Amino acid sequence: MKDPRLLQLDPSDNVCIAIRTIDAGETLPTADGSAVAAETIPLGFKIAWRAIPSGERIRKYGAPIGSATSDIAAGEMVHLHNMKSDYLPTFTRHEGNKYGHD
Repeated sequence: MKDPRLLQLDPSDNVCIAIRTIDAGETLPTADGSAVAAETIPLGFKIAWRAIPSGERIRKYGAPIGSATSDIAAGEMVHLHNMKSDYLPTFTRHEGNKYGHD
């Protein structure tokens, strides 16, 4: 993939990283062609390189980092709303955590 806005280090990755903010409405390359960003994707966030079905492992930098908790469309932002870590507990701010801090 050659796009100055995106970083993908390993060909097995199913996500790439935004190396600048991607504005809603921008067209992004995907494994199957292209997709339009439905929302603004901040710098450093993951973007689905291809469609990722619920339950599939998320791969970043050649390593599995979690699993999809719902179907993720190519070009969609991948974050806590649609993935979970398979290694560490995942908490959102409103849930708190077992360590007693947010």
